[in-house]
Amino acid sequence: MTFTDLSDQIDLAEYLFRRLYQAGVRAVHGVPGDYNLTALDYIVPAGLEWIGNCNELNAGYAADGYARVKGISALTTTFGVGELSAINAVGGAYAEMSPVVHIVGTPPRKFQAQGKQIHHTLCTGDPSDYTIYADMTVKITAARESLTDETTATAQIDRALRECVLQSRPVYIQLPTDMVTAKVSVAPLVNPLEFTVPSNDVNIEIEAADHILRRIYASTQPFLLVDAGASRYGVTGEANKLARITGFPTGTTPFGKSIINETLPNFHGVYSTVGKNAFSSWVKACDLVLYIGPRLSNINTCGFTTIPSPEVAITFDRDTVTVCDGSSGSLISYHVNIKGLMQQILGRLDQTKLPTYTPYPDLPKPRQDLAALPIARPADRLDHATFWPRLSHFFRPGDIIMTETGTSSSGGREFVLPENTQLINSSIWLSIGFMLPAAQGASLAQRDLARAGQMQGRTILFEGDGSFQVTAQELSTVIRKRLDMIIFLINNNGYTIERLIHGWNAEYNDIAPWRYLETPRCFGAPADGSYHVQTARVTTWGELQTLLADQSFQDGSGLRMVEVMLGTHDAPETLKVLASGNIKVYQEKN
Repeated sequence: MTFTDLSDQIDLAEYLFRRLYQAGVRAVHGVPGDYNLTALDYIVPAGLEWIGNCNELNAGYAADGYARVKGISALTTTFGVGELSAINAVGGAYAEMSPVVHIVGTPPRKFQAQGKQIHHTLCTGDPSDYTIYADMTVKITAARESLTDETTATAQIDRALRECVLQSRPVYIQLPTDMVTAKVSVAPLVNPLEFTVPSNDVNIEIEAADHILRRIYASTQPFLLVDAGASRYGVTGEANKLARITGFPTGTTPFGKSIINETLPNFHGVYSTVGKNAFSSWVKACDLVLYIGPRLSNINTCGFTTIPSPEVAITFDRDTVTVCDGSSGSLISYHVNIKGLMQQILGRLDQTKLPTYTPYPDLPKPRQDLAALPIARPADRLDHATFWPRLSHFFRPGDIIMTETGTSSSGGREFVLPENTQLINSSIWLSIGFMLPAAQGASLAQRDLARAGQMQGRTILFEGDGSFQVTAQELSTVIRKRLDMIIFLINNNGYTIERLIHGWNAEYNDIAPWRYLETPRCFGAPADGSYHVQTARVTTWGELQTLLADQSFQDGSGLRMVEVMLGTHDAPETLKVLASGNIKVYQEKN
């Protein structure tokens, strides 16, 4: 973008959407409403695509999915009713660290100053009617800006976008209707926003790196554990390099799965204290655990049982690394940015000083275990115990794989992934219905990257029947936008995860029996062949294998939707244990 006259002025809405384009956004999710309508006119001229979603909650979920692939996304809603419909999605984006820019169109400034009792307010006649919704976002956004002053508005936008990317959290921007056409200087657009992480104090960084390297060289049984924070803080490359150079046994948390290249010989899968591949006894005997990017939810830590002991852990968080002092036993915190520190460690690491240790023979070897699986008999009915690991053969480099909360997310931990794949799950917020709209956003982001020559692959969604019913209408957006997506819809007749927690045969865990394979037509799939739709129902391994071998299903475009019939009370073994709350009992028995 070039400008010949830096004294030129442009409308504020144009500035906002052009800044989003510069930051990497190529589409805006949302729903039109009377307070954001005029701003929407500026989206397409700024080079962005408008994605009109079915409702604001779905739009927020979709923006979250887009952000997890592209690194930033944009969502726009109207004041009050629209933003409150989206607030669940914004809360989830905050909890799971997804950088979403939420733009809210608000009433004119004079109405706000006068406390006018207009629609979408609480009609109390108090000016606080116009701030109460923004106040609700204080705890779930990294920054909040109300664009009420032409002289500061562009700086406010720039500040919010920087915080969104640097903190990998949602931000909130209010745009009053009378500010849409407010004139602002074009000059700031000449310089792209700076998203570089501030440099550390070199002396502190070196001191921390040397301390950590001493611990690494002195260790006899080290373990590298990678969590979702590694991707959110931009150190995926550094984490993989550390795993590769050291050769240390490496695992991920459920939320961190796919961050580490799973083809590395020292990768041992998802670290768990339950299930057939649990290796917690070995980890508990480690004298060093390098824990990168922790997200310590109960779901992500097997009920808090996989959190390493502070005495042996070196914990790398975004701006702090915590190390136990060997002589005093006290914890020392170095306040340094994780990226600079990890680069310092990698630059100073002396491979000749790395510990020599005898690899533990019983650590899981996911690729070997996958290769050793017996051939499934065609007539055998599908079940969770065999379905999830065997689907690994279907994946390719570049794929984005998405697993919905419940059986799909738990089963997805069994996938053995190729290099350069991204698995998206929810391990903190767990809002059922999130993943279908999120897959719409992810597929759109993947298409944007492919058009830019940056990424080729497929978007593959694993979605339960109960979850599908929550946000099914967003399938229409997938179809309307002609997105490419493969959906494995797990039909086990209701909320299996809830049955495992409570109400094994309770009516409240049942759902209506939909004809799922008819939904594409219901939601607007064309019959003229302009957008390819392929549907199938599978109940046996023979049926599934035939479908997976179909070249058009593997490589085709459009929507490919498979209804996978599984037992009502069947579930992955790990989920059975975790959902019933019997981790301790399970460990005592095994």
